Amino acid sequence: MNHQVPRTIRMQASDNVAIVVNDGGLPAGTAFPDGLVLLEGVPQGHKVALTDLQDGEAVIRYGVTIGYADGAIPRGSWVSERVLRMPAARSLDDLPIGTHAVDAGPRLDGYTFEGYRNKDGSVGTRNMMAITSTVQCVSGVIDYAVKRIREELLPRYPNVEDVVALEHVYGCGVAIDAPGADIPIRTIRNLSRNPNFGDSVMVVSLGCEKLPPARLFPAGAIPIGNAAPSVVTLQDQQHVGFMSMIDALMSTAEQHLQELNARRRETCPASDLVVGMQCGGSDAFSGVTANPALGFATDLIVRAGGTVMFSEVTEVRDGIDQLTARASSPEVAQAMVREMQWYDDYLVRGGVDRSANTTPGNKKGGLSNIVEKAMGSIVKSGSTAITGVLSPGDRLQQKGLIYAATPASDFICGTLQMAAGMNVHIFTTGRGTPYGLAAVPVIKVATRTELARRWHDLMDLDAGSIASGDATIEDVGWELFRMILDVASGRKTWAERWKLHNALALFNPAPVT
Repeated sequence: MNHQVPRTIRMQASDNVAIVVNDGGLPAGTAFPDGLVLLEGVPQGHKVALTDLQDGEAVIRYGVTIGYADGAIPRGSWVSERVLRMPAARSLDDLPIGTHAVDAGPRLDGYTFEGYRNKDGSVGTRNMMAITSTVQCVSGVIDYAVKRIREELLPRYPNVEDVVALEHVYGCGVAIDAPGADIPIRTIRNLSRNPNFGDSVMVVSLGCEKLPPARLFPAGAIPIGNAAPSVVTLQDQQHVGFMSMIDALMSTAEQHLQELNARRRETCPASDLVVGMQCGGSDAFSGVTANPALGFATDLIVRAGGTVMFSEVTEVRDGIDQLTARASSPEVAQAMVREMQWYDDYLVRGGVDRSANTTPGNKKGGLSNIVEKAMGSIVKSGSTAITGVLSPGDRLQQKGLIYAATPASDFICGTLQMAAGMNVHIFTTGRGTPYGLAAVPVIKVATRTELARRWHDLMDLDAGSIASGDATIEDVGWELFRMILDVASGRKTWAERWKLHNALALFNPAPVT
């Protein structure tokens, strides 16, 4: 594309604003073929008024009111968060239910990947050993042991890709029986059961914490025959000195490595994919390029019989009517409303509302408020019926398009989707972030070509070609779908190559004592 030719993108015919496409934005005085002239400079991704807007008039993008003019806004003006008043949140009453529950369409057969099949029926995309902790006190000991395991044991077990410490800051100093305390407990439990860990559960306990192994893994918590976790408790009398603890960890780890080393990749249908989708460092192009491409890929995965999770409560809250309209049943719609109401109440208790979500980077990238951000976020979910809802920390029990209720925090959302059982993670970004997970491959999708070029060895896919007109949403959606299959089969993402791993972050709404 000729970057000297001024371009804007208008999402729907009813929109009275459009975003500037050109790298670096456009200066005041820029004239468009339709007669629009910019009255002031407008940065890339930011909105320009297409008509004269009166004080209090609705500002419309995506066919939705994203705000109200805070004073008169002449045609050609820059429409930023400074000149908008945010709408009130949509009521959770009288919502449409199932009015747009679109069938996925013809079954998409014949697509496969090379994965690791587990005894519980799940399929891993990586073959790793996990060490679960019951309390943060043991983290330093685990870290020391992990270094030794990687150096001394892993070379003897070439089919095991890595050993991962599932560290966290829970387990002691918490109100363990308070309302909400069950969320981090079941999250830790289900993290240990992620498909990439191959039914192998090793636990390190201190011995005096509020979350002992028996509470973390009660009878039946690992429903694989008579499977039980291997537990090393550091306060046990047989541990005399630090090296005694490390020796016990090394010995127990080797038993797990022997089991995991016997695993082999085998051809699995695309229906075994469990893909978690989220966005971070979002900008105004997120809802124009990357997230619509993810939505197209979502529809393909669902058509292939697979599972897709979309999340981030505050980043879909303003589109709740769109979600309940796509619910496959009244029960699914009610479950979505329940999660939204729970989160509304949670924010009220904290003395904030959903407007606290939007970051300075989001605004610099052209997103004026959470309403506009939500409209661009929700399109990751594609177009098909939503068939299930997960509460935070829950594990998947069904296939299809699932709403997994999580905070919008990149790290907490990724942790909860991992606990739910995802085996591939897709992450879109417009501002750029080196986010990654140690245990699940993360495919990074850039919303803008400029970012993809600048971060050429961090971004896995460039969706900016949609904005330039060089590719369609369908083109990039298919490219992403094929990339997901390749990555599920072992292809390394940039985050994996560089070993860029963010720490897991538990969601704990309960008090800390």
